[in-house]
Amino acid sequence: MTWDLDQLETLIRNDENLVVTREADCLMIANQDGLDAWLAISGEQILVETLLFSTAEVKDAAALNEEILRTHMIFPLTTIGLSRVADEEYYTAFGALSADSKAESIMIEVQTLFQNVEGFLDAYREFLN
Repeated sequence: MTWDLDQLETLIRNDENLVVTREADCLMIANQDGLDAWLAISGEQILVETLLFSTAEVKDAAALNEEILRTHMIFPLTTIGLSRVADEEYYTAFGALSADSKAESIMIEVQTLFQNVEGFLDAYREFLN
C-alpha cells in the first residue's frame, strides 16, 4: 500500500502522545515534550524532519561537523543535515522511508526521530553558544 497524507494523518492521530496538524502538503507532528516534526511524501518516500538548531548558534561549525560525522551512526534511523528556512540555515534531523512502508515502520520512524533529537542536542551541546 502506498500512503497518502490523509492516511498518514489518521495513523499518527491514533498515537495519543502525538498531536497532528495538517499544513498544506505536510503534517506537523508534535510530541508531549514540545518537539515538532514535519512529515511529507516526496515521490516514493515519506520524509520526517525537525529543526535542531540554527547554524548561527554554533561556535565552531567545522568541529561540530566533524563530530557529527564521527558519531551520527549511534543514533538509529536518523540523519543530520542542513536546511534553509526563511533565509536562515539550520541543522536538521530527518528520517526517510518508503511510501510503501508498514504502519508500524512509519510510527517507529516518527518516534525514533523524537528520541534521537534529545540525544543529538545532548551530544552536541558543547558546540553551541
